[in-house]
Amino acid sequence: MSHDPDQHASLGEMYSDYFLDYASYVILERAVPHLLDGFKPVQRRILHSMRELDDGRYNKVANVIGNTMKYHPHGDAAIGDATVNLGQKDLLIDTQGNWGNTLTGDGAAAPRYIEARLTKFALDVIFNPKTTSWTPSYDGRNKEPITLPSKFPVLLVQGVEGIAVGLACKMLPHNFNEVIDGCIAALRNEEFVLVPDFPTGGIMDASDYRDGLRGGKVRVRARIELEKKNLLRVVEIPFGTTTGALMDSIVSAADKGKLKISKIEDNTAEFADILVHLPSGVDAEMTRDALFAFTDCELSISPNACVIVDGKPQFMGVSEILRRNAQRTRELLGLELEIKLGELNEKWHFSSLEKIFIENRIYRDIEECETWEAVIQAIDDGLKPFKKLLKREVTEDDIVRLTEIKIKRISKFDSFKADEEIRALEQSIDETEKYLRNLTKFTIRWFEEIRKKHGKERVRKTEISSFERVDRTQVILATETLYLDEKNGFAGYGLKKEKPLEKCSTLDDVIVFTGEGGMKVQKVAEKFFVGARPLRVSIFRKDEDLIYSLIYRDGRDGPLMAKRFRVGGITRDKEYDLTGGKKGSRVFYFAVHKSEEESNDQLLIVHLKPALRLRNVSRPFNFGEIGIKSRGSRGNIVTKLNADRVVRAPKDYDPEMGA
Repeated sequence: MSHDPDQHASLGEMYSDYFLDYASYVILERAVPHLLDGFKPVQRRILHSMRELDDGRYNKVANVIGNTMKYHPHGDAAIGDATVNLGQKDLLIDTQGNWGNTLTGDGAAAPRYIEARLTKFALDVIFNPKTTSWTPSYDGRNKEPITLPSKFPVLLVQGVEGIAVGLACKMLPHNFNEVIDGCIAALRNEEFVLVPDFPTGGIMDASDYRDGLRGGKVRVRARIELEKKNLLRVVEIPFGTTTGALMDSIVSAADKGKLKISKIEDNTAEFADILVHLPSGVDAEMTRDALFAFTDCELSISPNACVIVDGKPQFMGVSEILRRNAQRTRELLGLELEIKLGELNEKWHFSSLEKIFIENRIYRDIEECETWEAVIQAIDDGLKPFKKLLKREVTEDDIVRLTEIKIKRISKFDSFKADEEIRALEQSIDETEKYLRNLTKFTIRWFEEIRKKHGKERVRKTEISSFERVDRTQVILATETLYLDEKNGFAGYGLKKEKPLEKCSTLDDVIVFTGEGGMKVQKVAEKFFVGARPLRVSIFRKDEDLIYSLIYRDGRDGPLMAKRFRVGGITRDKEYDLTGGKKGSRVFYFAVHKSEEESNDQLLIVHLKPALRLRNVSRPFNFGEIGIKSRGSRGNIVTKLNADRVVRAPKDYDPEMGA
């Protein structure tokens, strides 16, 4: 593209203009497929080039690349990679040789060693020069298709991924036969649902697919079988990874202590086969859940359906893409029928004209003619009595064709055979006109024939299911120990010389209660601050229904308050005040119980500070007398007198008799 430097007042304007041109070129000419045929430009040029070379035999991929360079100006490497990618999808290109392995991630052999040809399916649905719109190639020496007249939504079956400038496209592959079912439903104006189907198989939860639009996601799991007590076998892997990457993720998780394995083996050939050996005593079911939680055995895939429509990128759901492709197929089949009808009518016209010309010996009228004009006129005059039998006017081109009939054909002309051919043409014309009148039914039957011819082996590989995300905290191994340094106010699994509290994992949360009545939940770490002499430091488990009992002084001179509560919902790293919030508040008693019954059985003695006219300086208090309220409640008043301490009552304590 040429630019006039005088049009730009500044370097910034020039950069903005050039960048927009580049971004538009990458989006339209390299990264995003077209809605009408589902191909990126490089894919379209490869297929067009292969159609040019097609003679039924395999061609060296190096030759395909060389021929495609007439149309694609971006070098042989890009063409070679795109050719291998198309071949590995096993739909349009019939491959021979080492084309790599999508399961293991192994690359294909060099282009000079591998061969390719178009599949019968590609020849049936992708090409038709009569319905193709053409444009000059980049150097003007050849012509290439603007879009191929594809009569099948190959984009939805193959899937595609592309990254442009400020724009990305990710179409997931779908099942061949389900796409045909969707096209038939769309033509009948019926509802349908289309979800992905991956060549690697696995188990898929597509409940949040959102028709393939941005914001949707698909979760895919490997298929893991419990082969023996201490052996797991991965027989199908998630789409988007390889057996090598999957094994690396398992080893990495094991090294970090998230799961335990003794050995891992890869026996993958045509199908995935990874053996995960477990140490003695390790639970296989728990390990399988851990594989889903911490490794590539479960992946989340985010689609982003984007296509080129009318020269612009447009985000469009897979259902709408399928509907438009189904209508596109109907239009192309209608156009092919119209072309066929025109050809049949032309053939009928000339066959009838030839029969009239020979049976009525009109060719004898030109024997005495001395000029070409006289020959044309003589034949035209001879045909006049019969022109009413024809469907259109007789042109000079028709007469010229009659003069080109050889004497041998005239001498061997069989009137009965000619009538049979004309009747066969008339039947074909009637049949074609019937198809055009019922074009939707014809298109549906066409799809059914395609399924019958090419869809027998294309069964669904990915199982559709629904599954919850594995809670990592429930399956991770507790390989660390939580320690507490009470003197300096630190905790963590890295303080090996301090007081051990309990086993933990690196994903756990820790709940901390301070002597001032504060509470905080934070992520466990090697070392983190909890405050001097905390009341409680422990692993926080959301599923534990613990009941906390608290007695505190509300402020420096306030009353003594008691409360029972559950922690409830929390925000990590947020500090909560369990007291009334006044400065100088202090906790006198704190306890944790697993049940309400256990919490009720708390008989305490509140010791008061001696004061004038105060006869009894110790009073009983029973937590069972107050209800369990929310974490933020202030609590019940125990006493307004100055308290010295609160202790558990001895087992033989009688509240009526005193201590």
